[in-house]
Amino acid sequence: MEQIISKEELREYMELKGQIRGAGIKEIIKYILEEEGKDGLGKLEDAMEKIGYSIKDKNIKAMKFYPLGLEASALVAVKRLFNYDDKKFQEMGRFAGKFSIVIRLFMKHLVSIEKIVKEAPKMWRNYFTLGDFDIVEVSEKEKYIILRIKNYHLHPIHCQTLIGYLSSILQIVVKSFVTGEETKCTFQGDEYHEYLFKW
Repeated sequence: MEQIISKEELREYMELKGQIRGAGIKEIIKYILEEEGKDGLGKLEDAMEKIGYSIKDKNIKAMKFYPLGLEASALVAVKRLFNYDDKKFQEMGRFAGKFSIVIRLFMKHLVSIEKIVKEAPKMWRNYFTLGDFDIVEVSEKEKYIILRIKNYHLHPIHCQTLIGYLSSILQIVVKSFVTGEETKCTFQGDEYHEYLFKW
């Protein structure tokens, strides 16, 4: 198998500032195992080994911090190996939200929109070492919430996984299916990422 990510791309990803909990990488591994089976996961592991990074589940510690570039590289490898589209990456995010160890740590706070507004920035910081997470607007009556993430620039694929991930967290609270869309994005020239979620 040829190298799935060029040296130039890898350098760019690994120069990204910030870190993510290993749980985020483990969630990618679990999803690929679920969707593509052991052979698919083996392809992903081999592709990552070729660029010099092991993402074997046993080697990744859920609560340890890893470079954000490792997640960016893994997501790009997934896209190129399995040809996933935005919808599939959103599905990956929803899957991750269901099994996230970080979400389990904050489960007692996922009881109301008011609690989410208060705890969401802490939850973000527990998962990532950079980025400022804010709740911009909430309407329980009209059933929507607008979230903003500043000072965070990982990869466009991750924007899609975040839609799924954040939707799954909100579903726990509102007890209804949540849809999401990114309305502003740093990869589209905006100053920050902004998401609109409805239920």
